[in-house]
Amino acid sequence: MMDSSREALKPDERGLGDARAKSQGKLALALGVIAIALSLVLGFVYLISVRRLEREVTRLSQQTEGFSRLVERAQEQSQMLAQQASQAAANAQAAAQQRDLAKQAQSNSEVQAQLARQQAAAEQQKADQATQQAEEYRQAREAELAQLQQALGQIAETRRTAMGLVMTLDSKSIRFDFDKANVKPEYRDILNRIAGILMTLKGYTIAVYGYTDDIGTQTYNLQLSRRRAEAVRDFLVQTGISPTIMSTKGFGKSDPRIPSNSEQARAANRRVEIAIVDSKVLTNGLLVVPK
Repeated sequence: MMDSSREALKPDERGLGDARAKSQGKLALALGVIAIALSLVLGFVYLISVRRLEREVTRLSQQTEGFSRLVERAQEQSQMLAQQASQAAANAQAAAQQRDLAKQAQSNSEVQAQLARQQAAAEQQKADQATQQAEEYRQAREAELAQLQQALGQIAETRRTAMGLVMTLDSKSIRFDFDKANVKPEYRDILNRIAGILMTLKGYTIAVYGYTDDIGTQTYNLQLSRRRAEAVRDFLVQTGISPTIMSTKGFGKSDPRIPSNSEQARAANRRVEIAIVDSKVLTNGLLVVPK
């Protein structure tokens, strides 16, 4: 019955239905196309956005890496600056220590210089005192030797030397016979007088020298002259003079008193000399013991 009813429709209504259906189809197709186009546009926009985001992410990553490198460099520079600062502080501390040491050394040097000046002044004072004492000693010895020379000069010829006095006992005071070394009894009084003066001496040594005339060999005369010196020394020791301050030596026929072969000259050359030597001799302002 329906088919009959449709068939029973009018021709205009059928055409209108078809047109409407076509129009709806076109609209659906258009909407589909629009939807597809929108999808494509949206997809394209999305793709562009994604790529833009990727580029932005890449750029940000690169900036981040750059910032990281800058941070690393900054950290390295900071560490280097910290090390330099630490080294500078250490150098400053070392410089301060060296400055303190230099000040201490300068202070020590000044103290040592002051001590050296004080020691030099003390040594100079000692030297001045020693010089003064030496001069006083020399003057006292000069006066003593002058008195001694005057006293001994009344007994036998006595002369001054650089070391003291030398007393000559020749034929005018003690005569030695030819080839003899003994002291004759008649000359003992002279030796006693000499011993009496010598026993008062202090700070002197006594050397007795023997000589002969020119007759005989030098070897024999050396022995003879030594015996004459020992004979006089032994006599003086018997009078009380200490043997520790006395010495003897023979010179034989050397250094004659009178260079001649006459009997008078030979008698004068057969002699003994007594040297009185100061135990302390003044040399260049200093007192030294003669050897």
